[in-house]
Amino acid sequence: MFDSEAKFKSGTRWPSFRQAKPGAISTRPDNSLGMHRTEILCAKCGQHLGHVFDDGDLLGDTHPEAGKRFCVLSESLAFNKGEEV
Repeated sequence: MFDSEAKFKSGTRWPSFRQAKPGAISTRPDNSLGMHRTEILCAKCGQHLGHVFDDGDLLGDTHPEAGKRFCVLSESLAFNKGEEV
């Protein structure tokens, strides 16, 4: 869903990525807890993965394409050495 090259340290303690792989996620509005956020979900199974914010360039991402911060639940990540899942 996310390439390691898209990961950056945001200082939030959450795994943060600047972009997802094309077609890997879907989004929907999340207005729970009195906040407006955008939820990210697995495009295949609909599992909650976390949220996406527009503050990546403000929170440590120095990449030229910085902007989005996909804040991902660590429990939803599986690490694969050079393998597609």
